[in-house]
Amino acid sequence: MSEGLYTAVMGVRTFLKEYFNGFWDYETPKMMVIKNIPLGVIYRAVQFLVITYFIWYVFISQKAYQQSETHPESSVYTLIKGKAVHGDDVLDNVEYAHPPEGVDVISAILRREFTYDQRQGTCPEHFSVDNANCTTDSDCLPGLPNFDSHGIRTGRCIQYHNHPFKTCEIKAWCPIEEYAVVREPPLVQAINFTVFIRNSIHFPKFKVLRVNVESPPGMKTKKYLKRCHYHEENAPYCPNFRLGYIANQARENFTELCRTGGVIGVFINWDCNLDLDPSHCKPTYTFRRLDLRKDLADSGYYYRFAKYYDKNGVESRTLIKAYGIRLDIIVHGQAGKFSVIPTIISTVTALTSVGICSIICDWIMLTFIDKNEVYSERKFDEVSKKVTKEPTDTIRTEFSFISSYGSNHSDLSDG
Repeated sequence: MSEGLYTAVMGVRTFLKEYFNGFWDYETPKMMVIKNIPLGVIYRAVQFLVITYFIWYVFISQKAYQQSETHPESSVYTLIKGKAVHGDDVLDNVEYAHPPEGVDVISAILRREFTYDQRQGTCPEHFSVDNANCTTDSDCLPGLPNFDSHGIRTGRCIQYHNHPFKTCEIKAWCPIEEYAVVREPPLVQAINFTVFIRNSIHFPKFKVLRVNVESPPGMKTKKYLKRCHYHEENAPYCPNFRLGYIANQARENFTELCRTGGVIGVFINWDCNLDLDPSHCKPTYTFRRLDLRKDLADSGYYYRFAKYYDKNGVESRTLIKAYGIRLDIIVHGQAGKFSVIPTIISTVTALTSVGICSIICDWIMLTFIDKNEVYSERKFDEVSKKVTKEPTDTIRTEFSFISSYGSNHSDLSDG
């Protein structure tokens, strides 16, 4: 065997032997008392921060001592109520509420546009549609699909009603909406319409059922709901909301909503501390605009529907484009109740985290204070099975006089 190979084998053998012997070593902390005021201030300050964090944030704010449930079962029922005079007509909720009795989505019509007496036939395409303008029939390929078109092209180029220019002819419901639309004024009285929102929520883990409807003592619920409106302090269990109140809470202008329509989210939040009586579990409401803002091209909320009828033996219809407010009811809920297991886990975590104070101070001591490695010599000892207690010499350093007599407890003072 060559000398180089022999040296390598012996090196590996020595390494494995030292690793094997070191694997069975046991490490234990060594108690040292270091009388250094700056280090002591840092230690107590870090301790204070850690303890404050766990007491204030973990236990008080986050209630880490509780068992929680964040996915409750919820049911929503909505109804829009109110009457309005619009021209010569009196409108009720059947006219403007869709659906009349809804669940978690309901809308109220605030403005309508009508296209009367539409029939199946041919008519000129609107000039605003891409490639609709023409001079000859060759400019209008028959059957050519177009996303913005109101119908199917016939292949003819015809005069656009009484205007001097021409557009391609289409087969569709004629006359088309852009040409014959009649716009109604907005339903301004809708600002006083009332939206009733009943929400039931169930926390199955704790077997607690809560409803956002409750009448004052001595008054029947049905009678109470006919005369009350929601108020955060005076009537928290009266879920009757005026449309004007909802728009105001969402920071929206009701007149602008009548013009363009909009989608508003009604957020119902149940945050229940079941260590108290369930009657303290009350809902809170927030409102926010959900659709694109009014300064964008296709903002607002609208939809179309038609009323069909027979006129002189020909099927006809009235096309209605309705602008309105759509309310999306979104329910969030969470509940918590004291439990031994999360309390023990949080307490142990807090006590363990206090140990970070010693780690930080050890790092500061060994990195910035221990210039002559006096602390490190005292902190790290190696004790074998065969050891004799012999007094060490007194060491004079820039910090203090340090002496030890085979003890695992040292007192280091900076004077």
